Amino acid sequence: MSACIIFSRSSRRRRRLHSLGLAAMPEKRPFERLPADVSPINYSLCLKPDLLDFTFEGKLEAAAQVRQATNQIVMNCADIDIITASYAPEGDEEIHATGFNYQNEDEKVTLSFPSTLQTGTGTLKIDFVGELNDKMKGFYRSKYTTPSGEVRYAAVTQFEATDARRAFPCWDEPAIKATFDISLVVPKDRVALSNMNVIDRKPYPDDENLVEVKFARTPVMSTYLVAFVVGEYDFVETRSKDGVCVRVYTPVGKAEQGKFALEVAAKTLPFYKDYFNVPYPLPKIDLIAIADFAAGAMENWGLVTYRETALLIDPKNSCSSSRQWVALVVGHELAHQWFGNLVTMEWWTHLWLNEGFASWIEYLCVDHCFPEYDIWTQFVSADYTRAQELDALDNSHPIEVSVGHPSEVDEIFDAISYSKGASVIRMLHDYIGDKDFKRGMNMYLTKFQQKNAATEDLWESLENASGKPIAAVMNTWTKQMGFPLIYVEDEQVEDDRLLRLSQKKFCASGPFVGEDCPQWMVPITISTSEDPNQAKLKILMDKSEMNVVLKNVNPDQWVKLNLGTVGFYRTQYSSAMLESLLPGIRDLSLPPVDRLGLQNDLFSLARAGIISTVEVLKVMEAFVNEPNYTVWSDLSCNLGILSTLLSHTDFYEEIQEFVKDVFSPIGERLGWDPKPGEGHLDALLRGLVLGKLGKAGHKATLEEARRRFKDHVEGKQILSADLRSPVYLTVLKHGDGTTLEIMLKLHKQADMQEEKNRIERVLGATLSPELIQKVLTFALSEEVRPQDTVSVIGGVAGGSKHGRKAAWKFIKDNWEELYNRYQGGFLISRLIKLSVEGFAVDKMAGEVKAFFESHPAPSAERTIQQCCENILLNAAWLKRDAESIHQYLLQRKASPQAV
Repeated sequence: MSACIIFSRSSRRRRRLHSLGLAAMPEKRPFERLPADVSPINYSLCLKPDLLDFTFEGKLEAAAQVRQATNQIVMNCADIDIITASYAPEGDEEIHATGFNYQNEDEKVTLSFPSTLQTGTGTLKIDFVGELNDKMKGFYRSKYTTPSGEVRYAAVTQFEATDARRAFPCWDEPAIKATFDISLVVPKDRVALSNMNVIDRKPYPDDENLVEVKFARTPVMSTYLVAFVVGEYDFVETRSKDGVCVRVYTPVGKAEQGKFALEVAAKTLPFYKDYFNVPYPLPKIDLIAIADFAAGAMENWGLVTYRETALLIDPKNSCSSSRQWVALVVGHELAHQWFGNLVTMEWWTHLWLNEGFASWIEYLCVDHCFPEYDIWTQFVSADYTRAQELDALDNSHPIEVSVGHPSEVDEIFDAISYSKGASVIRMLHDYIGDKDFKRGMNMYLTKFQQKNAATEDLWESLENASGKPIAAVMNTWTKQMGFPLIYVEDEQVEDDRLLRLSQKKFCASGPFVGEDCPQWMVPITISTSEDPNQAKLKILMDKSEMNVVLKNVNPDQWVKLNLGTVGFYRTQYSSAMLESLLPGIRDLSLPPVDRLGLQNDLFSLARAGIISTVEVLKVMEAFVNEPNYTVWSDLSCNLGILSTLLSHTDFYEEIQEFVKDVFSPIGERLGWDPKPGEGHLDALLRGLVLGKLGKAGHKATLEEARRRFKDHVEGKQILSADLRSPVYLTVLKHGDGTTLEIMLKLHKQADMQEEKNRIERVLGATLSPELIQKVLTFALSEEVRPQDTVSVIGGVAGGSKHGRKAAWKFIKDNWEELYNRYQGGFLISRLIKLSVEGFAVDKMAGEVKAFFESHPAPSAERTIQQCCENILLNAAWLKRDAESIHQYLLQRKASPQAV
């Protein structure tokens, strides 16, 4: 699954957490896995959805194996009513179940039989009915509008993690695999899709308007990967060079918008086949855009479902970042067809393996398809730094988490499973080398295909392929939370450089204090100014302190740790070493990803109170010649965090002046219009810089944005897709009620979900209290798709100090409706995180905690604790550094220097 999670980047302090009772995770709910006495071999499943009254009927005939004599069968079942159930031992009489005992809390049903079911095989038959819900999980309804303007519903599925049980009674655990024969009874004018290809389509005897569509038998697979879709769609198709039929299904009339994803998918399948040296196991793969969809996408085997914005690209109206997003999500989901679907984790504890691996290899795949994206530099800003931010908290968790109850599974679809998972796999790949890594992957996939595996199984395969101590190294990264801060100082000894290294856990609240400091086995690379792109030395740091000698390093050469920002650690240099690295930022002799890593480490050290924030502001000014999009993107994020923090002071305007000073030189160099020979990254950079300057109120940018917006609205000159977000944001932030009205009108007229989302995300920039209220009301209206309400409210919270208070009040006032809408999926966690994390007053942490104690949200418990911790850390940061930041900004104003 691509979680598509918009993690905001935020900040933290530890001491007061315990007095607020924020550090201890809640008690785990009692949970037992299903008994092993009966298990499925094959599910023959026929479903008949009613797209008008939102119900469905189902018939299940499961070939089952009784391993131990029993008079009951326990299965997973939720929101389903069983009408009849029976079990027929092979060659014997049918035994009817005499009782169905639903354990709703545990989402189980126990079927009781009047006599004992003996060991052996037999057929379990169940007739049942269910509801096509509107919760975006299980078998649910998704609203769409036909080209003629009529509102209709499709029936679609989302089963990961534990929602197949809402569509049919089943053994809904990843290790209980079986084959599936699926049939759907549907209106004859609808498209019906499932994991496999259609093998038969015939009229339904009881109703001439219906047809029964039968699909081929699947390979052995887990329930969470089963999928079916019934609706109206167009498609484009091609064959990959391996002969696999690839189709992209789009809303009716939008087949053209599926071509980009089709091209990416057709290149991606052969790339993975070659990388894993294992063929794609199914005859076809469909990628389909679903209107109402909670995640980014879901890797159902052979039928991958996507949000429209993660699949559809309109050549005229899609921006560069959307293309890149589609390429990454397609790469992610198709990687799962092998890693996750062919070989599946044994239990949700190992979810990170699925998601971390797919989140890493999606970048490898996009780099192969689109080398011009410089995607690995973007990985550091998008995944690596995001994971470090969350993992520095006391309320983080290890990559491997023991989970039981379904509500706990939802909690681990977070930046640790995805982004830290991907980051440590990137580090591991670098440590092993590509050749041995590929060989190990092939051994793993071949050994466990159609089976289940645990983290240890992958380590064993990679250890056999590389001869390196993979399990010993990786256990330090997956079984304990957090990561190290490496402190380094150097000394010139004749022609050599002596480095003294020490490691300690990096904490968002400052230097680690405590008895037993965890230790990591850290692969460390060291480069020098002689060749900034090459490691002069690679070592494995397996103790708390180490001395390293670099041979033949002149006194005037700089030395840098963590080449390429690949190792999952932060570095603190002695002041002399840092001083020698800074010119490498100005003259660009440090590679982009190293410039980014250096700045990000310093910013985090300042947030944690280890160095002063003023030191970081001085370093930020050295980026005046920076050409790289991703470096600017990371810088922009960090300045955004600082702006949010300083919105709690009376010198917010001064930090806006600083932002304008830093960004205006690059803004002038880029201008508004693309120049000949520019590419993808220039378009991304222009959008980023103009948005930053416009938001900060840069006069020339604001005037030009208003002029172009007027021409756009009047139809004189339509804005290019890449300029829309920055222009919309700028005119709204400095606009009035009329501007908001125009934006809402543009939203209503937009035919493309990408454009609607683009507008929804910037509406929160508006500043007047009554307009903010209007935007919040709009968020819950019919105009906004349920999954997108979160980004509208989050945008308000991130837009201004008043917006933050208003969004929090709105969530409290509308909690019942919001909670009911998202039913504890990860959207509720995202909503909470986006809305409260920008606060920086101690008492707000207490208020947030108290609210959720009286309005529990079990799947968001950890998120709530992380948010409260962040609020306290923000408050501490403000107390510690606000005055010195203010003085520095005033001093800059008084004696303007050439930035």
